[in-house]
Amino acid sequence: MLSVDGDADAAVEARIRIGWNKFRQLVPLLTNKDASLIVRGRLYSSCVRSSMLHGSETWPVRKENVVALQRAEMRMVRWIYGVKQKDRLPSKELRERLGIDDIASELQQNRLRWYGHVLRKEDDDGVKYGVWS
Repeated sequence: MLSVDGDADAAVEARIRIGWNKFRQLVPLLTNKDASLIVRGRLYSSCVRSSMLHGSETWPVRKENVVALQRAEMRMVRWIYGVKQKDRLPSKELRERLGIDDIASELQQNRLRWYGHVLRKEDDDGVKYGVWS
């Protein structure tokens, strides 16, 4: 979903909304203190984060889009821990405890993976040049 300007703002907002919906469905499991942090991190990554980054391989992202994804993710991570932003716990530390990387680096990995697929395509393939018939 691209806007008239060719940016991915609408797509990023939609995927963040979808991520929040998935997160709210899983809140009882993600905030359960009986489950280990690693299990909760894997559940978050496989369900919430994957829904937020679905289709992100082809987004023409800007810095504002990455910041919006990072803010949404850190709000979710802090909710999982039950801490507030004013508690001044570093985001990097919280992500490390859950066993997840920064969403910006995963976004970059997804885009590079897609770029590699496109480079390996045949020269007459429409995907390689953005021409679909």
